[in-house]
Amino acid sequence: MFCPKCGTQNPENGKFCRSCGTDLGNVSAALTGTPPEQFTDAGAAHIHHEARRRQDPNEVFGDAMRSIILGIGFLVVAIVLLLTNVAGGWGWWWAMLFPAFGLLARGIPEYMKFKRMEKARVGFSGQTQNVLNQSSVNADLPLRQTEYVAPPSVIEDTTRHLEMNSEGKTMTLPKSKEK
Repeated sequence: MFCPKCGTQNPENGKFCRSCGTDLGNVSAALTGTPPEQFTDAGAAHIHHEARRRQDPNEVFGDAMRSIILGIGFLVVAIVLLLTNVAGGWGWWWAMLFPAFGLLARGIPEYMKFKRMEKARVGFSGQTQNVLNQSSVNADLPLRQTEYVAPPSVIEDTTRHLEMNSEGKTMTLPKSKEK
């Protein structure tokens, strides 16, 4: 087998080039037909997991908040170093601005992606809800809503037997004739 970097001939079972020290593991794997380690099932599963994780709005939101909070933290440290003049002169406070703006530049677009994902999810669920709530009108079936009918009053039936005075007010029960 020949080294892909320098062209030196190496033994077939060699792991590193004898001349330049390049890793020949991928070359020997390609010659034997076995995939290198990064393309095995574990590597593919990790790549698939990361791709699926980036589609979950909660994961995107968590990554966005982590980046934004860390970016703000670095920005605060840079401001504190500038105001306290700990390092003297201009010091190294400005070096904290690199990770601060880098993390903010990563977190803000991730938050915007989360908002787009939420908007799409709400829009999709709203469309599904409308489709599910549509009623199919069939003229042969009775209407879904019926008029509300109040039940008869219990008092109405019991007060009918009371004697009434001349003013229309109830007085007492009628006297029984069985005595």
